[in-house]
Amino acid sequence: MVDLKKIVAYCDERVRRNEVKDFSGSFNGLQFENNGKVSKIGAAVDAGYGPCQEAIAKGIDFLITHHGLFWRDNKPITGPLYQKYKTIMEGNLAVYGSHLPLDCHREIGNNVTIAEKLGLNIVDWFLEYEGNMIGVIAEGVTSRKALVAKLEILFPDTVKKIECGSDNIKRIGICSGSGDLSVDQLLKHGVDTFITGELRQHQFTVAQELGLNLYPCGHYHTEVFGVCRLAEEVANKFGLPWEFIATDCPL
Repeated sequence: MVDLKKIVAYCDERVRRNEVKDFSGSFNGLQFENNGKVSKIGAAVDAGYGPCQEAIAKGIDFLITHHGLFWRDNKPITGPLYQKYKTIMEGNLAVYGSHLPLDCHREIGNNVTIAEKLGLNIVDWFLEYEGNMIGVIAEGVTSRKALVAKLEILFPDTVKKIECGSDNIKRIGICSGSGDLSVDQLLKHGVDTFITGELRQHQFTVAQELGLNLYPCGHYHTEVFGVCRLAEEVANKFGLPWEFIATDCPL
């Protein structure tokens, strides 16, 4: 058993929790406390009822999530929300959330990891939010066909292709999760190809008009990496087992 406070302190420092400002309503850090002891680390993209139930069933008592428990203004703890909190409390599950800190992290973040797994070299950062750059700009693949082959291996069930740009790629932008608000910033950074999680329908027209290659690969699937890398680090640091709680989210 490891003291909960030690693990939380390590996570806070590793993801720079106090230095990365997040969107309004998104709380990063320890969101739900357990009895103060941790024996197994878990990772999940979402702190939903299902992942929390599965984590408890698998003996996890510290769950690292990307989309944590708190996102909006105060809500009554009734109905399904009450059932989730009741399950978490009775299951002695501590829940830790890390949203933008795990998107923009320069060593274990989602965007860095996607670039690494695609064999790309990061040459710059962009998409500034409150003083922190969230997205990466990468090079290393010049053929659109070669890039798509890599994407189909990394995201076999979710990658979509909006190919309105050149077959010869120059600079690739990467932003996990929702990249909808990022498209209008691509050209000014010399980015002609963009890998993200999800886009709205009108971006198809934008891609046609601006000559862009856009590859939405699934919000969920582009955000599995950061929580896994942090969970693995924590487990290795404190000599604990860890496990990823996957869901069949197709989005």
